[in-house]
Amino acid sequence: MDFAETDEQRLLRETVAGIAGRYGHRYYVAKARAGEKPDELWQALGRGGYLGVAVPEAYGGGGGGMAELAIICEELAAQGCPLLLVVVSLAIAVPIIARFGSDAQRAQWLPRLATGELKMAFAITEADAGSNSHRLTTTAVSEGDRWRISGSKHYISGADEAQAVLVVTRTGTDPASGRGRLSLFVVDLDAPGLERTLIPVEIVAPEKQFVLSFDRVEVAADRLLGVEGDGLRQVFCGLNPERIMSAATSVGLGRYALQRAVAYARERRVWDVPIGAHQGLSHPLADAKVQVELARLMAQKAAWCHDTGREAGEAANMAKYAGAEAALAALDRAIQVHGGNGLASEYGLADLWGITRLLRTAPVSREMVLNFIARHSLGLPESY
Repeated sequence: MDFAETDEQRLLRETVAGIAGRYGHRYYVAKARAGEKPDELWQALGRGGYLGVAVPEAYGGGGGGMAELAIICEELAAQGCPLLLVVVSLAIAVPIIARFGSDAQRAQWLPRLATGELKMAFAITEADAGSNSHRLTTTAVSEGDRWRISGSKHYISGADEAQAVLVVTRTGTDPASGRGRLSLFVVDLDAPGLERTLIPVEIVAPEKQFVLSFDRVEVAADRLLGVEGDGLRQVFCGLNPERIMSAATSVGLGRYALQRAVAYARERRVWDVPIGAHQGLSHPLADAKVQVELARLMAQKAAWCHDTGREAGEAANMAKYAGAEAALAALDRAIQVHGGNGLASEYGLADLWGITRLLRTAPVSREMVLNFIARHSLGLPESY
């Protein structure tokens, strides 16, 4: 086994950390609170080719894999700039289009995704379906050379800044099981009949959350990705990478919190010694460091499984679970080390609570991860 990163990966990590560090957490929070987008950071990443690291070379990308994209997500978060659209647009949309799209579809979307010119949202969640994708009620009905999409999707990240959305729809029902046959469509977010409604959430992040309502939205036949009715299999080509990137983002957030906590614990003096000398503070931080590093190892394993064509579901789910738990613990302990200052805006910790807590629930809840591990890893009987 070799845990060493390649020279190219180390350079990628250093360069992305440098780019994100030039903007930093204050920039990120200022943009989020003003309702603005971190366009300068996004464009800097796009100009350098870093958004396209996992896009095939034939379409203008770097030809890398999830290991390289995970480095991008981790280093952005480690500088206090976690960007959800990197996860959604590049970890979900890109793998699905690259694998299942036609030559024309790949040529249409992948080059612009690689440069960051195009941002693509992802819409699967519904109010009455949740994790049970077989119960999706958003339908796509064929009308000759076009389709009509009707229904609604909830908690769609970044629908106000993306130009298109990858929508999971129901195009039929399996007569044997009664489960929906799912299909994927790329829909322009300015299409007639498509409306978005903001969902107010207590999260300080540039990406807002929306309900998307489809009222017989017309899409051309060439917007269907892959094979009609095979959408569930296609979706999982993007969901495992999404879990890996969520884990990498969590690891980065954990690193950011620990860096802030350690710096404060070294400088802050009470009773003539740095507070970091007290084991009541140093041990919780040391434990958080252990948990973040363990989560990082599992995220790296999951990326390796995906990139080498191995089954990645177990590792991706474990990494997502471990990353979210580690990041939350690290952030909580960093806030505690700061005392009252931990809640002050100046110290840049409490404003990350919402997005860090979100990663415990999304893109898949910790309970559903545990269900997966119980059923698939331990072979325990299922309850649903």
